[in-house]
Amino acid sequence: MKSSQKVDTKKIIEDLLKNFSTKEKNIIRRRFGLDRTNRETLEKVGQIHNLTRERIRQIEKSLIEKIHQIKELQEELNELTRIVLLILEEHGGITEKDHLFSILDKISDLDLRDENKKRQIKENHFDFLFSRILSDHLEEIKKESKFRDAYKLKDYSLDHLEELAEELVLEIKKLKNVLKTEDLVEIIKNLESYKKHEDKLTSSSRTRLSHLLDEEIHPEEQKILEEHRTLYSLLKMVREIEKNKFGEWGHISWNEIMPKTVNDKIYLILKNHNRPMHFTEIAELINNTNFDHKKTNPATVHNELILDDKYVLIGRGMYGLKEWGLKSGTVAQVIKDILASSSAPLTREEIVQKVLENRLVKESTINLALSNRNDFKKIGNKYVLAEK
Repeated sequence: MKSSQKVDTKKIIEDLLKNFSTKEKNIIRRRFGLDRTNRETLEKVGQIHNLTRERIRQIEKSLIEKIHQIKELQEELNELTRIVLLILEEHGGITEKDHLFSILDKISDLDLRDENKKRQIKENHFDFLFSRILSDHLEEIKKESKFRDAYKLKDYSLDHLEELAEELVLEIKKLKNVLKTEDLVEIIKNLESYKKHEDKLTSSSRTRLSHLLDEEIHPEEQKILEEHRTLYSLLKMVREIEKNKFGEWGHISWNEIMPKTVNDKIYLILKNHNRPMHFTEIAELINNTNFDHKKTNPATVHNELILDDKYVLIGRGMYGLKEWGLKSGTVAQVIKDILASSSAPLTREEIVQKVLENRLVKESTINLALSNRNDFKKIGNKYVLAEK
């Protein structure tokens, strides 16, 4: 299938259901969310049709069995099956469900203006087709303790992945630091379970679907993921491991991975943009980053910055991180700290340069502070702390 071609899941499903009665179509559509974002329970569908839950279950089972007997759509289904099997093979035999749907989203089409609804309905289409129609080739992994929901090749064993996932989670917990993808891949390759199962963790093909797989990754990660697509697939699946909005991996309980408070989000914004910011810009970036569906207002951000000493005020409304080496206090106090830590007297120019590394202030403000003879003493063209 060429990248310009599209899979019309809506048409496939309409053709699969075309010989069913209106009631039968309605039951299938409601149960699997084929024309709506939500899937309805057996009980809810039963109430609509004045039937028991068990009767709806029987009808659903019978309809799925009838669909399996339809031969006319085999060519179209075979093409979809071929694509899905290739994706799974390139990911080592198993792919996390959302990751798989994200890839397939590029080759599927649905005429619907609401993008959020479109994505959910398309996912419902794929879920229905994979779990019910293509079940001879695929197996759904659901509510598994170590892994997120996924699809795998039929009869594919998870034993080696479970062993690797368990060792990897323990290693990440010990490190206690967020990791870039390339660092995490190196950690995996040094695990005993990886060395033991290396032959099962290497993809046999890496090019046939590159036009689908590679667009979703960050450019600097592309080479790593092309070489280790199976490992990337594993990382996407492990329940206790997550990737944050800035491409860093870690344990799902860590605030840098899953920020829970406004303060967590402020820290991540400053750390990853690596420059001082006005509190209004921080609030804007928090909202644009879409950590969650909650909106953050500038006043809340400002309050957090004031109350937490890991943030340093360096100018009017401007804040940076203390871990960058920024110093708190007045300009005069910053100058005192600079002179106290210097092994020799400093010129005005040297002091100005060092102060501006910690404060966004006018040079005249620094000059004014230096003119205070109670704090500073001038020897020639250099300054030292005044003797008390």
